[in-house]
Amino acid sequence: MGFLDFVKKQFIDIIQWTEDGDEVLAWRFPMRDMEIQQGAQLTVRETQAALFVHQGKPADLFGPGQHTIKTQNVPLLTDLANWDKLFESPFKSDVYFFSTRLRLNQKWGTSNPITLRDREFGAIRLRAFGIYTFKIAAPHVFYQKVSGSRETYTVGDVEGQLRNSVVAVLTDHFAESSIPFLDMAANQVELGAAVAEKLRPMFADLGLGLENFQVQNVSLPDELQKRLDERIGMGLVGDMGRYTQFQTAQSIPVAAANEGGVAGAGAGLGAGIAMGQAMGQAMGQALGQATSGGQPPAAGGAAAPATRVGPAGPAAGAGSAAPAAGACVRCAKPVPPGARFCPECGAAQALACPRCNARLDKPSKFCPDCGASQA
Repeated sequence: MGFLDFVKKQFIDIIQWTEDGDEVLAWRFPMRDMEIQQGAQLTVRETQAALFVHQGKPADLFGPGQHTIKTQNVPLLTDLANWDKLFESPFKSDVYFFSTRLRLNQKWGTSNPITLRDREFGAIRLRAFGIYTFKIAAPHVFYQKVSGSRETYTVGDVEGQLRNSVVAVLTDHFAESSIPFLDMAANQVELGAAVAEKLRPMFADLGLGLENFQVQNVSLPDELQKRLDERIGMGLVGDMGRYTQFQTAQSIPVAAANEGGVAGAGAGLGAGIAMGQAMGQAMGQALGQATSGGQPPAAGGAAAPATRVGPAGPAAGAGSAAPAAGACVRCAKPVPPGARFCPECGAAQALACPRCNARLDKPSKFCPDCGASQA
């Protein structure tokens, strides 16, 4: 290799960047100890931008196209370097390329549930996730505030910052809006648009542009979601009796698959029905006592005699209620008035006072309860 070839390789006459993947946002052209030749060709492809930086200060920015590097084409760099306008010597400068393509399908999500107060459910915890799209909108701002002098800056380097910003703004929006959870979950497009408006200034401050923001899901943690499902189910059921029947029918196949099979399910079902009947009877007795004035039953299960209202008022019987007038106490066949035995089955007939209907254990001339003549 001759001396002239060695000298020739110290000067750069073509500056370009061919992107190898989707991750790189900013890339510094390798200068080493080389200098840029006056008249060198700068190739900036579509969705790219090239920034000349002199001693750490951003200078001239070039968009897509073929550019010839001369003093006249880099006025900011010329001023920073204090060059004469007719300066024609090779010069040193850092050149940074930026990928301005859209970065699609960038995922965001709440790593931990967000705790907030809901108007309908009280204190709840929410989870949310979705996607967003961004790009480098201001390369010089992105260089000054984000990428700096690094040789390569990737999407992964800024991803954590953007995701945390999204969650912070989303949490603040939830708290300020006071929108119930059910309405947020049903209006995710509107929710995404509102959050995006708050995020765009934060992205612009980093030299980025937020092109799209979507909320794909807003939900409760699993344990709270189960409670919500139960509440929704109760609202849909309406008739608790029918719901109980439905639940019982649903449990039979499950019980049949377990040890004991349908027999076990039948035993459990019978016990449940018996318990329900006992509860119903207890409630009926309580209601009956309230209706009759609150008299409790006497010991042994017999009803306590009620206080007689007046001379002609009714009094409680000393035993069970008397049979219907003119009917046998055993076979319910008609019995002639005053007959002591049933003409059909021969059963002894208990007498009753025609006035107060009190039971007479033996024939009497007068009723021992009301004094009415029994002749």
